[in-house]
Amino acid sequence: QLQASGGGLVQPGGSLRLSCAASGFTLDYYTIGWFRQAPGKEREWVSCISNSGGSTAYADSVKGRFTISRDNAKTTVYLQMNHLQMNSLKPEDTAVYYCARAWGECSGYDDEYDYWGQGTLVTVSS
Repeated sequence: QLQASGGGLVQPGGSLRLSCAASGFTLDYYTIGWFRQAPGKEREWVSCISNSGGSTAYADSVKGRFTISRDNAKTTVYLQMNHLQMNSLKPEDTAVYYCARAWGECSGYDDEYDYWGQGTLVTVSS
């Protein structure tokens, strides 16, 4: 199983750390990706980290603001979200965030991921 947690309400400019806990399989065999889906929008890729942690990638929309990391010993992958922004009063980072696993290298394509956890809701609002 994969279980995302750590979501909640945060003010613009605030920080939040999401966690993705794995059980029932060996986490360090898999790349882990984070995706998000805002209300009324399609799911979009956010970030990924290779099985060793040596390779990471980010969507342009979050680059420089989000950091992904993993701790295979703890069977957990983290997504540190900093400086969540509101643009023109649109809480664009507000979404349900999901983690998923994939074989091979980091990928932004959701069909590369074979198992998805339940999401955690992040709301950016003042």
